[in-house]
Amino acid sequence: MAALLALPASMPLCAFSQPLGQVISAGAPVVLTTSSGLMLAPQLEEHPLRAGHGAAKFVLGDQVEAQGEQQVTVSGAAEVRTPTLVIKGDRLHYDAATDQADAYGNVRIINKGNTFSGPEAHLKVKANEGYMLSPNYHFNAGGSGSAQRIDVLDPERTVITHGTYTGCPCPQPAWNIKASRVEFDKANNSGVARNGVLFFQQVPLFASPYLSFPLSTERVSGLLPPVVALGSTAGADVTLPYYFNLAPNRDLTLYPRYMSHRGTQFGADYRYLSPTYAGSINVEYLPHDEVMQSRRYAVYAQHRHELKNGLGAYFNYNRVSDNTYPEDLTAGNIFMNGTQLLYQQEAGLTYNQGPWSALARVQRWQTLPPSAAPYGREPELNVKYERYDEYGFDFGAQANYSRFRIATADLTEGDRIYLKPYLSYPLMTPAYFIVPKLQYHLASYDLSTIASTASPRQPRYFGTAIPTLSLDSGLVFERAVRFFGTEYIQTLEPRLYYVYTPYREQNFMPLFDTAEADFGLAEIYTENTFVGNDRVADASRLTAGITTRFTDPVTGHERGRLVAAQQYYFQQQRVTLLPNESNLRANHSDLLLGAALKLRAGLSSETAVQFNADNNELIRSNIGFGWSPEDRKVLNLAYRYTRANPTLNYRPIKQAVISAQWPLSRRLYGIGRLNYGLDSRRLVDSLLGFQYDADCWAFGLAIQRFANGIDPSGANATGTRVLAQLEFKGLSRIDNGLIEQLRASVPGYVGLPPPPPPPSRFSNYE
Repeated sequence: MAALLALPASMPLCAFSQPLGQVISAGAPVVLTTSSGLMLAPQLEEHPLRAGHGAAKFVLGDQVEAQGEQQVTVSGAAEVRTPTLVIKGDRLHYDAATDQADAYGNVRIINKGNTFSGPEAHLKVKANEGYMLSPNYHFNAGGSGSAQRIDVLDPERTVITHGTYTGCPCPQPAWNIKASRVEFDKANNSGVARNGVLFFQQVPLFASPYLSFPLSTERVSGLLPPVVALGSTAGADVTLPYYFNLAPNRDLTLYPRYMSHRGTQFGADYRYLSPTYAGSINVEYLPHDEVMQSRRYAVYAQHRHELKNGLGAYFNYNRVSDNTYPEDLTAGNIFMNGTQLLYQQEAGLTYNQGPWSALARVQRWQTLPPSAAPYGREPELNVKYERYDEYGFDFGAQANYSRFRIATADLTEGDRIYLKPYLSYPLMTPAYFIVPKLQYHLASYDLSTIASTASPRQPRYFGTAIPTLSLDSGLVFERAVRFFGTEYIQTLEPRLYYVYTPYREQNFMPLFDTAEADFGLAEIYTENTFVGNDRVADASRLTAGITTRFTDPVTGHERGRLVAAQQYYFQQQRVTLLPNESNLRANHSDLLLGAALKLRAGLSSETAVQFNADNNELIRSNIGFGWSPEDRKVLNLAYRYTRANPTLNYRPIKQAVISAQWPLSRRLYGIGRLNYGLDSRRLVDSLLGFQYDADCWAFGLAIQRFANGIDPSGANATGTRVLAQLEFKGLSRIDNGLIEQLRASVPGYVGLPPPPPPPSRFSNYE
């Protein structure tokens, strides 16, 4: 066993002889050994076991030799211990006057869970500073390596000379950084490698005179993993982003990008966040496009600011240099799903205080062909007032003034003012609800420009006043049922919704912001069949619907839902979107059916159907099935059908979609999506990829075929992209767009397992 020597705080260094408890004055060196058990330090009642330099220190070893009053030499399993530091070695010398510990032979230093091992070390114990020769080291929060020498500058800073670093916990790490000097700063959670080379499987991948990296999963400035892609428009595409952690609430990413077909592009993304404001600015600039022979750019900026007393301000500014920029130069770090054709440019003030809310804004659009340009609002002022449960009444009003402008020549422009007050008296109980409601639509127009295609009798100044009366009602029945041995609570919820709006001539009113509403379960219980404020549909119709739900009585989770709804017309709608447009003559609408099931064993299904019973025609249907028995195992099947109509240029949509994520082995996962047009017999879009999850790294690769605008023949143009993502665990963790696209392509997709949390400083206590 070893002998234990305690160093009292205010006494000279002494040795203890038998019998225990007697203090021997200093003189010639005294050697303490044990022959049959552990020797304990004597109990000193008047002098606590404190060293002269702070916290308690204990010297432990097979043989302890005291030299004078301040020095001790320990041999054989020698140790110096404090509450946070342990120094071990074959031989150890400690000088209490200088607080210097010198250790030789199989030296190990354990400092707050961080370990260093080597043949020789010299350390000031309290200051926690010194050096070790030829060390191997391991940080408790993650990270290890070796070096010719390691210098501990203070409890937070460490420097290694001619060494390596890796965040890989494996005995044979898959990746590491070799550098002439590596500086670790635990307070700032950062490491800096000077003249560093990043190796993967012993193959050099990247070299830099200055390479910074995080010491944990927190954000830190440094080089991010490169983004490598191959595309049909840009060619070989390599982006090398560099991240600046400017402050806890601000960061900046610079991303130079090289495209073999286009040239070198520069990008920057700045983000900021505070308790009262937040925003981002993203700029992309290509000085010379080798294909277009011109400079090209894109700007995306947004800002939100909360001022005082409910007042706020914001702006959104988005612009590209030319019509084909999104097709040619969509940022290399994202996949593409179609082509963006509208770019909003808007600034405004908002107000929200109690029942009042207001918006004042100026809005414009950059429109790329073949999209039709929407009207801008220059300016718009919207004020809303709403009160609820005032003596049982809900009431409010919305007032709006807009000046509509458009860059397209020969289109009507002008000013519009509308006021929409409403009053309702809802009666709500757990068993039923009745909501009568009366509202008015009052509008006034002042047209400054009238399109040449308008009627010769088109007035410049006119107004309209249209009332709408509605009554919404429903019942809720409930019972306990049992299916396949499982208890459920089933509800039966019939609903009737009546709307009456008298006819008013509106063909002379322009279409500034109005279009026909979609027809679905979300829109069937609304007053108006148009969206916007330039048309109010006349109506005398009743919507009848019924819903039944099945819920788990223990958890309250909804396991199933069936819905059916249909409208019945007491008079035909006469208001149309365009003059001379014919209306459908029918006594009732199409039948809407919906179903959603969430069964056990990961099975789920969602179905929506629009059916015309008069013509026995299926108008639209979406049928989907999903199976996910556990995380990272998911299979989805879907079928989409839309009958040919004028909006689709009289072409039907028949698409079959299959998507999946499935483990091919313990570490390899396959991901895929296939959207096939059954009518056109061609791929609409597709994605095929895989992810490999190793202990120290992860790799993902995907190839995507996507819609990319409209070709000159009017058909959908397509493009192809290949994107790879290599992640070194413990060095950086960032998504270059691959994970986001996999999640969007495969419903139910789950990313690779996160790394385990770092162990406690007490996990490997010695």
